[in-house]
Amino acid sequence: MQSLIGTGVALVTPFKKDFSVDVEALKRIVAYQIEGGIDYLVVLGTTGEPATLTQEEKELVINTVVEANNGKLPLVLGVGGNNTHQVVEELKTRDLSAFTAVLSVSPYYNKPTQEGIYQHFKAIAEASPLPIILYNVPGRTASNMLPSTVIRLANDFKNIVAIKEAAGDIVQVMKLIQTKPKDFLVISGDDMVTLPMVLAGGAGVISVIGEGFPKQFSAMVRLGLERKVDEAYQLHYLLADVIDMIFEQGNPAGIKEVFKALGLSENYVRLPLVTVNEDLANRIRNFVEKIVI
Repeated sequence: MQSLIGTGVALVTPFKKDFSVDVEALKRIVAYQIEGGIDYLVVLGTTGEPATLTQEEKELVINTVVEANNGKLPLVLGVGGNNTHQVVEELKTRDLSAFTAVLSVSPYYNKPTQEGIYQHFKAIAEASPLPIILYNVPGRTASNMLPSTVIRLANDFKNIVAIKEAAGDIVQVMKLIQTKPKDFLVISGDDMVTLPMVLAGGAGVISVIGEGFPKQFSAMVRLGLERKVDEAYQLHYLLADVIDMIFEQGNPAGIKEVFKALGLSENYVRLPLVTVNEDLANRIRNFVEKIVI
């Protein structure tokens, strides 16, 4: 799918001081992505804190992003979980007309076998009216979706079109790229190794840092896809320190601090997450001022 090549960003859900959804801030953030050259937006991924949003708040976030985007960029919706039946029901009943694809995480906490992971996504593929991006993130799910399972799913279901790969294992990434079907996309889910993945044959990224620095990060990915390696690595090393910073005390606390420094939103996160400490906040603010100026 051409619309999923390049830089996607996993949007935050900004909150006000009372922890309600800050609709105006979310509109500003969407506009900032469009202006910065981002290729597509991911709504209610992990970075959007869906685990602590009510159903009504999720609808508010979706409707706000759809309205603010106004058809300018492709939209991807996070629809995943560790209750297969519940995910299938959501895909069957939700209005997905505004979206290009769904992003669905490998089941967490249950720790299924590879066969269990396969059967979970088989059920989702048979229910989904939209193309599916698999999401492998063992650091959050406690199980690794192996390349053999991914390739089996890609070969068996035409609507499984991509994987967001965040295992942090470049050898695993290369095995995926080597053995995947021709049009299946391997998308980075790890900002720090995005450029190496793209240069190895990956299709781009679903990024966190990209929404804080959309112009620079999307340019880096574009240069990587064009095989302009030296220019791409200049941008990678420009952003490397802040990539470490935004994950130092958890996601999305770090990227929300970037948005606060940019004046786009406040830095509130919902428990059990907490805001970054003063030392990290100062380091992030100093970096933002240096780049923006």
